[in-house]
Amino acid sequence: MFTLIRMLGWREIAVRQVPAFMAALLIAETFYTLHSFLLETGAFLATWFVFDAAITLAGRAADRVRQ
Repeated sequence: MFTLIRMLGWREIAVRQVPAFMAALLIAETFYTLHSFLLETGAFLATWFVFDAAITLAGRAADRVRQ
């Protein structure tokens, strides 16, 4: 977590990671009932990864369109 904050900076965390984190948290709290903390945490992290990848790819596509 420290490395993430140090490498990305506060602005990028607020713009990209917080929305991805919140969306993944909402999905995990609503739909994941795996009856295991470890499995639910892993599923939450995987969901966060997917949302972050989607936001990053959408941002790159938008940058290409603008150029």
